Amino acid sequence: MDAIELLLTRQSDSNLSFPGPNESQLEIIKKAALKVPDHGGLAPWKFIVVNEDARDKLGEIYYNAAVEEQQNERTVSRAKELPHRAPMLIIAISPHQEHPKVPRVEQIESAACACFAMQQAAFAQHLSGVWRTGYFAQSPAVKRELGLNEKDEIVGYLYLGTPTVQCTKPVRHEPNTFFTEL
Repeated sequence: MDAIELLLTRQSDSNLSFPGPNESQLEIIKKAALKVPDHGGLAPWKFIVVNEDARDKLGEIYYNAAVEEQQNERTVSRAKELPHRAPMLIIAISPHQEHPKVPRVEQIESAACACFAMQQAAFAQHLSGVWRTGYFAQSPAVKRELGLNEKDEIVGYLYLGTPTVQCTKPVRHEPNTFFTEL
């Protein structure tokens, strides 16, 4: 797949199944994450790979957080199963670093670019994925259980696997709606 085709056809797929990325595919995905803009060379990212066997552990972390933080019944009841929506997840994190020239928001943006680059790399290898956030990306209990501090940002959970439905999603937006000239 060439770069232009990748950029113009990439889509998110939430219906994912096995197989997930194999070792060589995962290595490419990891390398893609590290090629993103990185002002000051801070490398403001950290990634936790959740392989199929570790999904139960992440589900327990979600469940315990939802109970501890008194989330609604639906959130608690779904917590353990959420990591099972794909064979692999990569948790993209922006560890907080004080820096006089690189503001926090720029560090988070760099980690977000890394998450997107990983999804692109998966798609280019005929895998697919979906980038999710929500309550479990903001939960102080989840951050604590993952060994993060309160200022660290979970930028997203990148779910990766093989798409179960082959359908091209329609174009949602036209460029002239969002681009103007000065």
